[in-house]
Amino acid sequence: LIARNVAQGRKGVDLQLMLPAGMGCPHDYALTPQDLRKIAAADVLVVNGLGLEEFLGAPVETANPDVETVDSSAGIPNLLEYAHEHAEAEEDHDHEAEADPGHAEHDHGHHHHAGVNPHLCASPRQAARIALNVAAGLSKADPEGAGDYFRNAQAYADRLNALADEMAALGRTLKNNRIVEPHGVFDYLARDMGLEVVAVLRPHGQEPSAAEMLELVRTLRAKQAGAIFTEPQYPAKVGAALARETGLPTATLDPVATGPDAAPLDYYETAMRQNMETLRATLGVQP
Repeated sequence: LIARNVAQGRKGVDLQLMLPAGMGCPHDYALTPQDLRKIAAADVLVVNGLGLEEFLGAPVETANPDVETVDSSAGIPNLLEYAHEHAEAEEDHDHEAEADPGHAEHDHGHHHHAGVNPHLCASPRQAARIALNVAAGLSKADPEGAGDYFRNAQAYADRLNALADEMAALGRTLKNNRIVEPHGVFDYLARDMGLEVVAVLRPHGQEPSAAEMLELVRTLRAKQAGAIFTEPQYPAKVGAALARETGLPTATLDPVATGPDAAPLDYYETAMRQNMETLRATLGVQP
C-alpha cells in the first residue's frame, strides 16, 4: 500500500503484492511456486526488513539473482536501538541530576520486545519514513521516475506525519494510557503515541497456557491496565477471556497488516483514524 502511494501515476510500473493481502504478519510464511514466479519476473522487490521476511534469502537468490531488493526499514532505528539511545540519554541525564540533587527523576516506562521488533508499519510516524525509503529504492531502479517517486512519497509522508501528530495528541489526553496488545505489533505505535504496553497476549505467537493466563490476570490488575486490544487477523478469544476475568474493556485495533486486495490509497489512514476512535471509546479522554 505504501509502495502504491509512492509509485502512483508512474507509467510503465507494474506493482504487485507478493503475499496474500489477508494473510497478516508473515513470520512463518513459506514461499510458494507462484511467489517464486513473481520474484523471477520482478525488477524490484520491496521488503519490510528487520527480519520479518526470514523466508527470503536463498530462494530469492536462486529465483532471480538480479532483482533489486529495497529494504523499506533501512536507517530507521528499531526499538532496541531506540532503547539503547534512550538509555544513554537517561544516563547523561542522571549524571546531570547527580550534579544537581534537586533535579527530579523520571521513569518513562518504555516497553519493547526481546529481539528486534519489525512492525514499523503499525505506526504512521514510521510508515512515513518507510515511504521515503521506498521512493529512494524505486528511484535507484528507475532514475527517470525519481521526481515522481519522491514527490509522491513526500506528500504521503506529510499526511502520515500529520496523522501521527493527531495520534500523539490523543495519547496525551487519554484517561488511562496503559494497554494490553496481541503480540508486539503495536509497540512502535505505543511508543509514538505515549502509550504504555503492560502485557502481551501472545508473546511467543501462541495462545497462553492456563498458568500464563493467571499471570496475565495478575499483571493486568497490578498494572491497572485500561483496556485489552486484539487485532483482526487473529482470534480474539484470549482477549475476551481476560476481559471476563478482569472486567476490562476489550476492542480491536487494526495494524493494517491485512486488508482488501485492491485497497484504496488512503486505506491506511482510514484504518488508523478508526483506531483513534477505538482508543477514545475504550480508554476515555480527559475533559
